[in-house]
Amino acid sequence: MSVAASLPSKRRFDSWRIYCRPRALTMLLLGFASGLPFMLTGNTLSYWLRDAGTSLTAIGFISWVGLAYSLKPLWAPIVDRTDAPLFGRFGRRRGWMFASQSMVCLGLIAMSLIGPAGGLATLGAFALVVAFASSTQDIVIDAWRIEVAENGNELGVLSSAAQLGYRAALLVTEALILIAANHLGWPISYGLMAALMGVGFFATWKATEPLRADEMMDEMQRALPLSSVRGFADAVIGPFVSFFRTHRWLGLLMLAVISLYQIPNFVSGPMANTFYHDVGLSKDAVGSIRASVGLMSSLLGIAAGGLCAARFGYLRTLVIGILMESIAVAAYVPLAYSGGDLTIFAAIMAVDSFGLSFAGVALVTYMSSLTSLGYTATQYALLSATYAYFGKILKGFSGETVDALSRGRNLMDAYAIFFAGAAAIALPALILCLFLVQAHRPGSSATSHK
Repeated sequence: MSVAASLPSKRRFDSWRIYCRPRALTMLLLGFASGLPFMLTGNTLSYWLRDAGTSLTAIGFISWVGLAYSLKPLWAPIVDRTDAPLFGRFGRRRGWMFASQSMVCLGLIAMSLIGPAGGLATLGAFALVVAFASSTQDIVIDAWRIEVAENGNELGVLSSAAQLGYRAALLVTEALILIAANHLGWPISYGLMAALMGVGFFATWKATEPLRADEMMDEMQRALPLSSVRGFADAVIGPFVSFFRTHRWLGLLMLAVISLYQIPNFVSGPMANTFYHDVGLSKDAVGSIRASVGLMSSLLGIAAGGLCAARFGYLRTLVIGILMESIAVAAYVPLAYSGGDLTIFAAIMAVDSFGLSFAGVALVTYMSSLTSLGYTATQYALLSATYAYFGKILKGFSGETVDALSRGRNLMDAYAIFFAGAAAIALPALILCLFLVQAHRPGSSATSHK
């Protein structure tokens, strides 16, 4: 049984009051901590490397450090079933939060001290450490969000709060950091980002352990300890068995939709900041417009995604979200021929931020509804890694693709073709989303077997 289905729905919460509950505020801060390292090992790192004269091909390849987020199901069972070293006294979830946040903070400090001048291999190695620690933090924060929710309404609220905090972190690490880098330099800017991980430490300190889920996991640990063959097999294979027992053949379609859903965003991401650099936009301009127009559009996209999910359901919101994501990526095409016009750039930021925020809420809310207590961290890690597998692999070739397209044509033409192609990749996900909606209609074979 999924968490969303198993949660009681006796009480109805006033929407304003529930957003002000301590748990939602804690989730907001944890969402910020979760989002903070993501761009610092991805798109923002690409901007720093491009500033240092690194080739697009090398930038594309170094983006593969983000594959750590896709491999997190490999160690998610350990997070589910064991306490964190040194921090176990804080509880299973909070202990792993403290441990992973400490690694992120130290890794960012190392990146700020090394920089591109210290060698791409060394910088990339510490970026990988940050990505590994960040993905571990995501595992435990996602599990905490799902397990601590009292009912389905609160799960939706916590998911929205997580996305809001996450988007706020992206604003800082995609926009405000550019302004800081322009005036203070990249090393100091990355050092400031390490200091901002203090938000995560504070939120973890204020968080409470999800006792109901802990009791179930402790019972499973006593019955099947992780050190035993059966316990290890259950920790690793159990989440898969439980998922497909619940969803049957439809689980394959669900995983296919999730795996393709964010590909346009992943593929285009590494080239976005290099595109701004090459089109002639200043760091101050990019940072200011992202911090103003981008922030407002992100908030509207998050709100619209949550309202759409509540009004029309998860599946229809998924369909709308993939359309929004495709439009957001395609919006970059006219920027290639704008000559760096700030009005056009602001309009594109509005479309991009709204569309990607809407799609993010749609996907996160849907995936959260599919997990089961006892396997929460591992199942959600599986789902969130599934949506990143293909995109994280393909994005490594993004710089090489733009370089190849630029041979024999203008660089801006190459960028335009690249972003148009990235937007078109949304078509397979759209088709599968429509199949998923059809499969859940009353009277379909999928619903009749449940």
